[in-house]
Amino acid sequence: MLHVVTFENNQHRLKCERMRKRENMSMREIGRIKQVQVQRSSLKLESSDFTYYDPAPLLVVENLELTPDGIFGITAKQKRVLDVHHVDHPTSGNHHGTNGVSFGFTSHYETMRTQFGEHMVDGCAGENILIETDAIITLADLGRRVAIQSEATGQFVYLTNLKVAAPCVEFSQFAANHGLPLAAAPLKATLQFLNHGRRGFYATAEAQQTPVLVKAGDRVYVIEE
Repeated sequence: MLHVVTFENNQHRLKCERMRKRENMSMREIGRIKQVQVQRSSLKLESSDFTYYDPAPLLVVENLELTPDGIFGITAKQKRVLDVHHVDHPTSGNHHGTNGVSFGFTSHYETMRTQFGEHMVDGCAGENILIETDAIITLADLGRRVAIQSEATGQFVYLTNLKVAAPCVEFSQFAANHGLPLAAAPLKATLQFLNHGRRGFYATAEAQQTPVLVKAGDRVYVIEE
């Protein structure tokens, strides 16, 4: 079994090297995808008294198809599910193509659980792509482009226009006060804690000649210019 695993690892390494030479890039791996999901509708809901955050519309899927217009989730039964940040969603939250894709890191969730409690489960912030890593990642760490390589095909899909997904009031209240309103001082402190990428990042997927599906297990790289 060890020889089989070693052979497969060597084959993957050689495939990566060929792809990098073909694309003429220097890349640094930052983690593997742990989970992919879509937002079927807005996570901000209204009660009679206030607006609150509810992660219930999130759906973990088998694959994601990333396009410049946003994301399709593909379930294990091959059902396509439109993400709320796709431009074609009936209640689209897409802002001029700047937030069609979102991603976050397991290490950031560890810090949120330490700060706020166990209800801050992986994925509850709503990112489409959750990347497993022990490092705390800032926008500066991501450079200008991120690449995701399909484990199945070796193909790459590229993310550009990277920016911080700034926390909203509703998510901050969900994190620090289980969704109930916060007074001004603790709200400000929570917003500051969740900012600078701790809540995640937005990006735009570059157009592909053929669709590349990404899923759990795929490797994620920073492209070093």
